[in-house]
This record gives sequence, C-alpha cells and structure tokens, in this order.
Amino acid sequence: MTSSARILFAHDDRAFGRTLTWLLSEHEYQVTSTTAGASIFEPLGNESWDLLVLETTVGADGLDLLGRIKSDDRFQDLPVLLLSTLPPEEGSVEAFGLGAADFLTPPFRAREILARIKAHLRAGRALNRARAEARSRAEMVGILREIASSLTPEEIFQILVRRVAQGLGISKCSILLRTPDPATAVVVAAFENPVLRNLRVDLERYPEIRRALETGEIVLSDSVESDPLFTATREAWRIEGQVVETTSTLAIPFTIRDEPLGVFYLRTSGEDAVLNLVDVQFADQVIKSAVTSIEKAYELKDVVDGHRKLRELADTDPLTGLANRRALERRLVRDLEQAAKYSTVLSCLMIDVDHFKETNDTFGHQMGDLILSQLASMLKREQRAIDMVARVGGEEFCILLPLTGSNGARILADRIQRRVNTEAFGDESQAVKLTVSIGIASFPDDRARDGAALLQLADTHLLKAKTDGRNRSRD
Repeated sequence: MTSSARILFAHDDRAFGRTLTWLLSEHEYQVTSTTAGASIFEPLGNESWDLLVLETTVGADGLDLLGRIKSDDRFQDLPVLLLSTLPPEEGSVEAFGLGAADFLTPPFRAREILARIKAHLRAGRALNRARAEARSRAEMVGILREIASSLTPEEIFQILVRRVAQGLGISKCSILLRTPDPATAVVVAAFENPVLRNLRVDLERYPEIRRALETGEIVLSDSVESDPLFTATREAWRIEGQVVETTSTLAIPFTIRDEPLGVFYLRTSGEDAVLNLVDVQFADQVIKSAVTSIEKAYELKDVVDGHRKLRELADTDPLTGLANRRALERRLVRDLEQAAKYSTVLSCLMIDVDHFKETNDTFGHQMGDLILSQLASMLKREQRAIDMVARVGGEEFCILLPLTGSNGARILADRIQRRVNTEAFGDESQAVKLTVSIGIASFPDDRARDGAALLQLADTHLLKAKTDGRNRSRD
C-alpha cells in the first residue's frame, strides 16, 4: 500500500488512539485521528477516505455509531474496521449485519490490525485496481467465455483456480470434490500446483472444508491463528512441530444437479492480504456462474463415456473379455495401412483348440466356456502392449502382431503351444489337457494384400496344421 492511502481513525481510548495513530503513520499511511462520537461525521463528510477504523470501549455505542454511518448513502461503500469490546460471536454478527467490512476484539495485535487494514485498503479503495479488474464485468465474461470453450470438468476446474487466484492476488486456490468417505476429499485442481490431480486429503486437517461440506454453507476464517474452528488443528500442528504459514481461508461449497459436489478452497499466506467478505462475494459469484458450464461438461462427459462403453461392448467378446472379430478387422485395416506406409512388417496367429467339440461333449458346455476363458487369459499374458488378442468365433482366437515378422511369429506360436501343453485347464474337480493348432501369416506377402486376405492366409495355414496332425503351427 502506498502513502496515498487515507485512513480516518475514530477512537474512545486516547492511549490506544495515540499508539495506533503512530503505528499507522510509521507504515506511511495518512492518518487523521478523531473521537468516536457524533463529531465523526464532520471529517467523514469533508474529505475522501479509503478506510475508517472505528474503536469503541462501549460495544453498543460502537454498533449504534456504525449503523448511523452506514445508513448515510455517502458512506455505504466505505470499508469500516470495527474494534470493539463486544463478545466475538455476538459482535461479529451485529457488525457485519450493519455493514462493517471487518470486526476485531481485544487483545488487539498490531500485526493483525496492519494485515487487515492492508486487506481492506486494497479491497476498499475503488475496489482496488487489481481486484476491480477481476470483479469487473469484462473479467467475469472472460472467465465464463474461457470456461464455455472447455469440454471437460477437469479443464474448467483448472481455469477457475487460475483465474480466481490471479484476480484476488492470492497464492493458493484449489477445488476439492467430496468422496463417499465424509472424512476425505479429493483435490482435482490447484493453482499453486497445476500438475496436481486426484490427491486424496484427510479433512481432519482441514476443519473449514469439512464444515462447508457438512453444512453446505460458506466458511470464512480471517485468522487461522485465533479462530476457534482451528483449535484442535493448531494443537496438532504444535505437537508435530509444523510451521503453518496460512493466515486466512475460505471454503465455498457448490452443488451440481442439486447434489453437493465439492468445495472451492482459497488460502492466504505470507504477504497476502487476509480474505474478507469482498473476496467471498467475488469467489462465490464466479463458482455460481460456472456451475451451469460444469453441469454441461459432466453431461457431455457422461455421453462420451456412455458411447465409449457402448463401443467397448460392441467390440468385446462377452465370454472372454477379448476383442471380437469386428474390432479385430477394424484394427487390422489400421495396422496394415501403417505397415504399408512405413515399410514395416505385421503378422497374425490364428489359433484353434484341438478336438474342442469332444471336450464340450465330454465335460459339458459350462466347462467348455471356462476353458475358453482360461485360454483367453493365457493369451493375454503373452501379448505385448502393441499386440491385439481377439476371439474370432467358437474356439478360434487370433493374435495381431505389429512390427513382427514370420520369425518372431513362429517363436511366439511355439511358446504358446508349450504353455498350453503344460497347463491344466478346467477346475479343481476336473483338470482338462488341451492342445492347439496355429496358422501363421505375415505381411508383406503377395497372397495377403489386405486384412481379409491376411486372415484367410492364416486360416489356410491353420487348416494345414490340423491336417498335419494338430498340436503344431504352420506358415
């Protein structure tokens, strides 16, 4: 704050008045001292002030004077810091109801008074240039426009924490979503750490967030050092030897589709001015304005997820969980195009369980389904991240092997046959031995110029393996 800040200090206690006047002057504020009574209206009306500090030894008199000041249209926008002997809970409710910007009770600490004065001067002098920009209609429109151009809730959350933190000039702003466990919440966005995602936190350490989630009401603590809400938390910090730099906090709960979703969480520390009611109004306005966009983003996310799930169902074999033939053929088109474009190789294995009809007839279809699922699991364990395993019908499977030539395909086929030969399929009551036959086809090959031809060539080689006695591979 520069030396141009003008403060009118009205007081009852002369000694305290001299001390605070000296202190404010030492911090380069332009201070005018007067008595806290009817005579205050003369200096109030004669000059322009950035802040009124009102100290009264009789609490009721201070509230009466505050009410008279705020009832005058000329002073409705003037921030007033009331220093009163009233009990904190009763006095704060009355003071804020009458229009005070802040309220303090004894013992008065110089550092705290200076911090609050700094905050209210910043917010009160024409709403402060930095904050006025954030609160201006153009800024709000800019925030909403940026939000509207985002497609996911996660993107919107990142925008909100960044724009609000920058607008208020604070260093810490985050969004937490509630979890089924009322004792925890998940951080989904944090201005102070943009890469932070889905960090679960224990709300025992954050009583203001817990209260906001439980009550659905805004929780503002302008002094973490003295707020009774933090009594247990401060004791835990003391025992742990933890130095906490947070000076004030603000937790604003918000709902989506009429259901509580999470909390908009702001904190100040160090040289940040403490959070006040002006900050509450701005942050609350931002989050309420953003709710519609968040709801639409969640709706879009639900639609996209629904389409994805439907596509997965359409592309998945219900018995084994593998890709089905439809998905295989679509993937094969893509991989062949890549192989042709970059002059790479591609192979596929067509795998068929030998004598599976007899196995089904002997042990039953339920056992047959179990065996196919077990074989599918074995094949998935053999695949690389770039491979695809599919069930293409009945007891027939296919493994697509990008960047793999015929030699690599033969090595994998031999390994699969050894694994199948030594594996006991079935269940504890009935172990079943299996063998498989495998046909191998590779691209490039004049006989396999497209996906259908490649699968047909692998089928042809599979039939040859069957004809040659089964339990073998052919290419």
